[in-house]
Amino acid sequence: MQAGERAPVPEFTGRTGEVLQRLNHLYPALIDLSLGRLEALLARLGHPERKLPPVIHVAGTNGKGSTCATLRAIAEAAGWRVHVMTSPHLVDVTERFRVAGKLVSEAELVATLEEIERINNGAPITVFEVLTAAGFMLFARHPAELAIIEVGLGGRYDATNVLEHPAACIVTSISRDHEAFLGDSLAAIAGEKAGIFKPGVPAVTGCQPAEVMQVLQEQAQAVGAVLARRGVEWTIAPQPPQGNADKPAGLCLNDAKGTLALPMSALTGPWQMENAGLAVEALRLSGLDVPQAAWQGVGQVQWPARMQRLHGKLAAMLPAGWELWLDGGHNPGAGAALAQELGRWKDQPLHILVGMKQTKDASGFLGPILPYADDLWAICEPEQHLALPAQAIVDASGGKAHTGPTLARALSALAANAATSPQPARVLICGSLYLAGVALRQDGWVMT
Repeated sequence: MQAGERAPVPEFTGRTGEVLQRLNHLYPALIDLSLGRLEALLARLGHPERKLPPVIHVAGTNGKGSTCATLRAIAEAAGWRVHVMTSPHLVDVTERFRVAGKLVSEAELVATLEEIERINNGAPITVFEVLTAAGFMLFARHPAELAIIEVGLGGRYDATNVLEHPAACIVTSISRDHEAFLGDSLAAIAGEKAGIFKPGVPAVTGCQPAEVMQVLQEQAQAVGAVLARRGVEWTIAPQPPQGNADKPAGLCLNDAKGTLALPMSALTGPWQMENAGLAVEALRLSGLDVPQAAWQGVGQVQWPARMQRLHGKLAAMLPAGWELWLDGGHNPGAGAALAQELGRWKDQPLHILVGMKQTKDASGFLGPILPYADDLWAICEPEQHLALPAQAIVDASGGKAHTGPTLARALSALAANAATSPQPARVLICGSLYLAGVALRQDGWVMT
């Protein structure tokens, strides 16, 4: 798919979906990275983006959602009211907007969208731009101490980049993704992500490939942002286990402000240490007065479809003693990160169920995780947005994958095969946030 080409809109249901489907006809492209249309709309709306509490703006390829969730957990541990705007949603569009600590109600979101529709008066606008405007309006109308805004795609021309002076910016791990829109090299992608940097605003990043870090440094210098790099301006590492424990006692972050002891992230996966560090360092540099006790929020983070264990209807299809896990990673960088965790799972057989979006690099994602899979199942759920055909996943796996093609059929087959072998095993569903949404719906999960 090329930039400017229309693609099917992800499923929006209920009254919210009715408004968004109408708005979808106002502009011929689902994705068109530019700011002019939204800037004009926001001016007609009275510039709600200028009436927000302090903002932390988060870009990157992998880890944005987990970093936003960690920021929120710390801020709520401080007793703050927190606005959060993330994308995409997994089950319902209301998940994108947490207003002063609570998910927006469908009624308030519909009323906001209808107000935007009326004021926009038929002018060209994309669905994501409308949703971004809705988030700004909701956040401007409700008091809070912090707003956490996740970039949708890229950074420089992403709709969220109308923010003029955030308290801090974060660029999480960068790898290849969305090349049709962001460029076909890591340096080009990094340039788009670094487009959120603002004069005088602290910017935080983690470990990056050398060509990425060079671009981030150059862009920070060009706009007058102070860049805090992991391993240079800040570090984070596990604290040694205490006594007879076999796990780290916590995390230790060091920067110019000193040493800070933190709990281990409540999110599973070795990459979550860096995401925790990014959130903590951004808050330390933001100028906001974070109470010491609030840092314990790192150990209280919750974020669905990021190495999440499922316990509902899908999990019940498996034999007793089996585990069902879900991860929404979907690009080569996510595959490499996921492989780090799977390397720790050698104590039990591992069955991986993979479904992907048509525009993603299936072989690049599968390559790092294939060595850890006892078997692989290609999934193509009917409800899955722009699902890659199961045969394409089989081909990308070098013929190693079986065809599911659905989660229920694959899990049923695994359960039937397990009847001849009592050994417990793990099952991992991965490859797409859209597949993750389907899995969560089928499992009976509800965001709170």
